[in-house]
Amino acid sequence: MSRLKQADKVDSLAGFRTTKPEPTVPLGLLKAARKSGQLNLSGRRLTEVPQNVYRLNMDTPEEAQDVSFGGSDRWWEQTDLTKLLLSSNLLTQLSDDVRLLSGLTTLDLHDNQLSSLPSTLGELKGLQQLRLSHNQLSSLPRELFTLKNLCSLSLQQNLLEDLPEELGQLENLTELDLSNNRLKELPSSLSCLTNLQKVSLHHNKLTSLPEGVSHLRIKVLDCSSNQLFDIPASLSGMLSLEQLYLRHNKLSRLPQLHAPALKELYVGNNLIELLDTEQLASFTSISHLELRDNKIRTLPEQIPVLPELTRLDLTNNDIKDPEKADESQTAMTLPSMARVNVHNIKTLRTLEYSDKHADSIPDELFDAASDQGITTINFSKNQLKATPPRLMELQASVSDLNLGFNKLTDCSDICKLLQLTHIDLRNNQLSDLPSEMKNLTKLRSIILSYNRLKSFPEVLYEVLSLETVLLGNNQVCVVDPGRLMKLACLTTLDLSNNDLLNIPPELGLCTSLRCLSLEGNPFRTPRAAIVSKGTDAVLEYLRSRIPA
Repeated sequence: MSRLKQADKVDSLAGFRTTKPEPTVPLGLLKAARKSGQLNLSGRRLTEVPQNVYRLNMDTPEEAQDVSFGGSDRWWEQTDLTKLLLSSNLLTQLSDDVRLLSGLTTLDLHDNQLSSLPSTLGELKGLQQLRLSHNQLSSLPRELFTLKNLCSLSLQQNLLEDLPEELGQLENLTELDLSNNRLKELPSSLSCLTNLQKVSLHHNKLTSLPEGVSHLRIKVLDCSSNQLFDIPASLSGMLSLEQLYLRHNKLSRLPQLHAPALKELYVGNNLIELLDTEQLASFTSISHLELRDNKIRTLPEQIPVLPELTRLDLTNNDIKDPEKADESQTAMTLPSMARVNVHNIKTLRTLEYSDKHADSIPDELFDAASDQGITTINFSKNQLKATPPRLMELQASVSDLNLGFNKLTDCSDICKLLQLTHIDLRNNQLSDLPSEMKNLTKLRSIILSYNRLKSFPEVLYEVLSLETVLLGNNQVCVVDPGRLMKLACLTTLDLSNNDLLNIPPELGLCTSLRCLSLEGNPFRTPRAAIVSKGTDAVLEYLRSRIPA
């Protein structure tokens, strides 16, 4: 009878069924992870996290079957898993068993297909870095906001429309990236995050900012590409704010800011029509003021002297040249002086002689600029084969030099302009840069696109002040990430359309980069799908490829 009962339980089709194999991790990786505390499973096309990953420090490893005590590897001396990298896979969900990885400090899940997260994520009390960018999250479990040790939270490129007030419980958070979501407002509890230093909110649908953020110690705030009509005056209370990005909004006036540490303000692509003299005068520490692509028609008669200002960008506004009656009678009596914009020289401290197709710069231009404290020079779109000799007469004050679209093969002379912060040398015939350029200790940006450079210029590795390097459309085939890492201020690097056959994984360690362009090179990895997702995705992918 018992045999008949057993027969009832027999599955007659068992031999014909195919079962989906459970994903596993090679034993070698698990063994290494137990020793190092780090496990990198990025880019393996996983649709779920293998169960033996969750139980890494719970199950007895196979090597325990070897009872020999003479080996150098002692399985019982394993390390808790602290870093788990699962980026660039095909994960649609995360198991509740993630709670078993109680030692995690870093969890990287960016570039997957996650639409939800388990509440047990809140049990990882030691978690410090959580990367969830480039997924399909429309909501977050409230338990996530109990992670009091969390320092960095990346949620960019998801489907979030709102955030709970519990966000304010993440008291140790220093970096918060909510860019490229669908946020229409921010919770008032944001003002409780007193340790925040860097906040990215760009590409959302925000119409206002919480008043309480004025009490925070944020250094970098990016609110570009939103729907902001105004900025609360309380932002003046942000005593630590150094960089404020407000591009592509609906601002009709310059923000009323008196933030004492503010060095860079970007308000391009708005609807600003007027510049207030008093407001400009309040920017006592500003070095970079971007007002391009607005509706500004006139400039104040007396633009205040901003002692730290090195770059003022008014490109693509509606500013008209002042009436010629304002120019001196002497200037009008000399035919050659009709080419000299006296208003630019005296008011904007700008020397302009561009798009003239000239092979030299007229002496009367330098004569008019004498003793005027010129800071900006634009000699672009000419036929210059050498640096104008009289340029050296302005070396005490010039900080912004544009020699783009000429025929320069050498630029040694500009290395004597020690006040330079910005150099534009695009579309010339340069094959190298002079070693003397290392003397430009204030240089912040250099544009070298469309030249004949075959490698990242050696001297630039020594210019530690650099923030922006544009090398697109050259023949660069090699870059040294080890030396590049020493450029701690570098935020923008354009290497697009060059001859790079491979991208060193160590480039991902250049964490100061906010914009990295690699399109149009012949390398095969990272693949185009990752490159198209932007800088954060590329850097995280590269870091995931560094051998443990």
